[in-house]
Amino acid sequence: MSASAIAAVAVAAVAFVATWAAWAAGGFAVDVPWAPAWDLRLSLELDGLGLLYALLAAGVGVLVFAYASAYVPRHLAHEGRPRREEARLHGAMALFLVSMLGLVLARDLVLLFVFWDLTAIASWLLIGFDRANRSARLSALMALLVTTITAVLLLVAILVLRAEYGTTQIDELIAVARPGWAVALAGALIAAAALAKSAQAPLHFWLPRAMAAPTPVSAYLHSAAMVAAGVFLVSRAHPLLALEPALLDGLLAIGLLSIAVGGLLALWATDLKRLLAYSTVSQYGYVVVMLGVGGAAGAAGACLYVLAHALAKSALFMTAGAVTEATGRRELPRLGGLARRMPLLAAGSGAAVATLAALPLTLGFFKDELFFHAAAERGTWLAVAAVASAALTLAYLGRFWGGVFLGRSDAEVRPVPRRLVWPVVALGTLVVAGGIAPGPFAALAEDGAAVTAGGPAPVDVAYHLDGRTENVMALAAWLAGALLLVARPRLQGALSALARAGEAVGPERVYTASLAGLNALSNRIHDVEVRDLRARIAAVLVPASALIALGVVLTPTGGTYAVGPVELEDLPLVLVLAVGALAALATTRPRRHLRLALALSAVGFSLAVVYALLGGADIALVAVLVETLFALLFVGVFSLIPARELRREARRRSTGRTRARNLVIAATSGVVTTLVAWGAFSRPIPDDPAAERYLALADDAHGKDVVTVILADFRGLDTLVEITVVLVAAIAVATLLHGRFRA
Repeated sequence: MSASAIAAVAVAAVAFVATWAAWAAGGFAVDVPWAPAWDLRLSLELDGLGLLYALLAAGVGVLVFAYASAYVPRHLAHEGRPRREEARLHGAMALFLVSMLGLVLARDLVLLFVFWDLTAIASWLLIGFDRANRSARLSALMALLVTTITAVLLLVAILVLRAEYGTTQIDELIAVARPGWAVALAGALIAAAALAKSAQAPLHFWLPRAMAAPTPVSAYLHSAAMVAAGVFLVSRAHPLLALEPALLDGLLAIGLLSIAVGGLLALWATDLKRLLAYSTVSQYGYVVVMLGVGGAAGAAGACLYVLAHALAKSALFMTAGAVTEATGRRELPRLGGLARRMPLLAAGSGAAVATLAALPLTLGFFKDELFFHAAAERGTWLAVAAVASAALTLAYLGRFWGGVFLGRSDAEVRPVPRRLVWPVVALGTLVVAGGIAPGPFAALAEDGAAVTAGGPAPVDVAYHLDGRTENVMALAAWLAGALLLVARPRLQGALSALARAGEAVGPERVYTASLAGLNALSNRIHDVEVRDLRARIAAVLVPASALIALGVVLTPTGGTYAVGPVELEDLPLVLVLAVGALAALATTRPRRHLRLALALSAVGFSLAVVYALLGGADIALVAVLVETLFALLFVGVFSLIPARELRREARRRSTGRTRARNLVIAATSGVVTTLVAWGAFSRPIPDDPAAERYLALADDAHGKDVVTVILADFRGLDTLVEITVVLVAAIAVATLLHGRFRA
């Protein structure tokens, strides 16, 4: 193993042990000020729900990272890439692990949002690891766009809740929230962002495309980490969503749709990883359905299902990678008969398939028992849908395992490292142990479900040899699944037609068309913007004015625009402002460039006088120096431009249409700017302004004045970055000039 692989495995192992030890010690909580002016806190806490997802992310991470230590060097060798790139993948996977841990521990919505976006960035790096592969780059971009654009909905929801209830602390929101428009809107936005992250229909299309990533990435992100983050958010926010029954009904509908779409496409797919990706869409649909059912039964079933699915699905993804590495093939029709030549892999993956198909003596049997119980409590129609869903699951998983390990094949099987096999065996052993002694797994799921349900949510799992409803539903599902598996070849035509219809008019087609349209619009705007300086300025002013005007229209403005009295001592200030306004109007008339520059300087000098009258002598001095410098700069530049060019530009006259356009742009921008400035100056001075805190802390920073302290201490890193940018730009300019002079 390389040093980077060892480090990644160590990070995951330490995270797993530390999480378990912290829970055994009674949990932990961190709550320190983050941005006091906004009442934001760095609030982390390990509760039952966070424990479940943290242990999955870290525990599965240990096995997947160990698997990657053997897989990635071979993957790089196949592509002729240097071994040093291995460190980049291990580093990105460790970054994702840390981001996932922060996400599940965060108790402040703003902090949760930060980690939410970090997981999106890390997944983009991982999916696009094979950057020379165009498909990998496009798939990474698709995953990034879908998850980050919908993340904006999460941010809007956070702002709505803060505006309505004055806090972003999750516990406080749950305590004070009441049914109403704010909870309904914020809940719908949270659910949309979460379901997109969990690849639920109709935003499921990015997940199969993400299979362009190396197998360890798929085994980790798309079983126990990234896709799990979406249902985690729904579980965390469930007490809020439950205040509006319509939101839970929406979850129920989307979950059932995802089960059907993902299951049918998994029954059709022939590529191993795409089949598993579609199955992930379907199986997280189970979790969403149970969260839509709600109550203690739904919460308990959702938590146990997430646990069983993460363990089994990561094993199946690693199985697909090991099979592809051993045979060089990843299409089901070209595989088969590997059970005799890879018996350990067949046994480990068989246990994983059995647990997802909910067969007895596996942990998955109990997850479906809870699912059937929750569905039957909701109604007969949902019980029938649950049986059909379980039958579909058994059919496509049976097809996966049977197509790989049963029958005959002419594929040549090369030996693979043991680290590609034993993680699968370990996970298979774990799910079988969960089927024999489910107590520890049930306790873990129960602790998580109590958070989601907002109260006790017992997970009572045991084998009952009787005629209870759950057992009858399980038998019906197994029988229907076996029949569906046998009949699948006859359904291939219909399944292919469904897949083609999805490709022709489905959401991925909408995504592609939207991206092409936005790209064309961007090119058009670029062509307009680079035409001249006026167009560049308009390209900034017009959209900014439109957005601000929209905000003014949609935002209550009562008391925002105050009009104060004008006293006699204000007369000098009014006169100077009038001079500045007249100077600004005067800049619209001159045709000669020198007169235009002088008129423009008059505006700046007038504002310098305003600063002086308001007591800002230092700011006034800076303004005078800046205006003088720019006046000299304009004069100097004009002196370098040939006089005939200046005269030609001065003689140019705008058409009536151009003048009307310029007038509209100028008037709109001026009105919007006036509204913004007026609204800002109408606001009362806050009781605890930041300026007073800066002044109080200036002595502690050993600065002579507060401005120096702000630049060197409070904004030290920002200032350093600005200096670095200027330095890099100066080096680039010097290099270009040096090359030009040499030429």
